[in-house]
Amino acid sequence: MSYCQQIGKDRIIFATPEDHSTPSTVVLAEETVDESMRGLILTNGDINWNCPCLGGMSSGPCGYQFREAFSCFHYSQSETKGQECMEKFAAMQDCMTQYPNLYPNDKSAADDAFPEPEDHSEANAGAVDTVNDKAVDKPADSSDGHSSTKTPTDSSKT
Repeated sequence: MSYCQQIGKDRIIFATPEDHSTPSTVVLAEETVDESMRGLILTNGDINWNCPCLGGMSSGPCGYQFREAFSCFHYSQSETKGQECMEKFAAMQDCMTQYPNLYPNDKSAADDAFPEPEDHSEANAGAVDTVNDKAVDKPADSSDGHSSTKTPTDSSKT
């Protein structure tokens, strides 16, 4: 026979093998999802501030500034979309700098997200021409940014 025990705020239910031997008779209610509430932009064109895609930016200490800047950009009618919103985005950025633990301005985190291409010029030194199976010299640094190969010249043609 199962029993319950209350420890502080927690309620612990101990079940016996007999409790688990019969199938559950619990009927779960159908979850109804309002299709108009999905996504960042609602069907009426408004912004869905509860969208998980915003990552909680619409709440928190800079939520007001974020909502002001994002709304300005979303509803912008200017030729260059959002050009009139610069002050609002600056206010949001100023707010975020006041909370570095919540909104880190960590350049290394940004570098990790968008790594710069690696320089493989050292790796290409002593490469092999796969067509002719001959070693070719590839300069470590090329002035035009492209690597080139030196091909042997036939001295009898000069």
